[in-house]
Amino acid sequence: MSQQQPERRQEGQNAEPIKYGDVFPVVGELASKTVAPRDAAMMQTAENAVFGQTQKGGPAATMQSAATANERAGFVGHLDASDVAKQQGVIVAETEVPGACIITESVGEQVVGQTIQPKPVVQGEQESITQGGTTGIGGSGATGKVTIGEALEAVAVLAGDKAVEQSDAAAIQAAEVRATGNTGIVPGGVASAAQSAASMNAQTTPDQDKIKLGDVLTNATIKLPADKEATRQDAEGVVSAELRNNPNVATRPGGVAASVVAAARLNEGKQC
Repeated sequence: MSQQQPERRQEGQNAEPIKYGDVFPVVGELASKTVAPRDAAMMQTAENAVFGQTQKGGPAATMQSAATANERAGFVGHLDASDVAKQQGVIVAETEVPGACIITESVGEQVVGQTIQPKPVVQGEQESITQGGTTGIGGSGATGKVTIGEALEAVAVLAGDKAVEQSDAAAIQAAEVRATGNTGIVPGGVASAAQSAASMNAQTTPDQDKIKLGDVLTNATIKLPADKEATRQDAEGVVSAELRNNPNVATRPGGVAASVVAAARLNEGKQC
């Protein structure tokens, strides 16, 4: 075989390879996979196709740094790729919404990065746009600002297949409190559904049987008794709730906190 073999590890080099779980908030099989050179090359190609260049500090750059360290330490060869990247793919997908473009970067089926790029809103543009079967955040009302409810609905699209965990439920509750001004859980609301889902999922072993974010957050704007434009203060409250309830003390790309933060930044006219 012509594939280059990993070099022998030298004294002083890393004792363990850098895995996806070390550099991204991912779970399951992907978290235990070693970041390989071909994975990084695929993400760089995908980023170049969408952005026109590799993003500084983005997933491709992070993967390249980890893969280079793993190759130098002899854990992988230059042409190696992880099973997840080979079988499930490395994807950078664009979702057009009024006033912005949401760019989601994934390895397999897990999000490793997300960017929102503001763009001019065309007069008469629909408040909700679907392209290629993907729906994203849409501006509401006369101001065209993104509401907290719409940010939650975006999570149902971008991370709808993720099982609800306690950190998600806490973030959803914080978002509901901010949207409604009611400090208690609204009976039959999204926070109540999320908390029930998180409790049930903690006692459920098969992932396919767990309640997903999409089950809880689809049509969130309808389920909320009140809604409001997402602000920086709202985002800070939701981020704090998700961090406090995540054992890894991190927010998840494409998750509840990330979506509310993106909505708040978009409302302020800032590019992520």
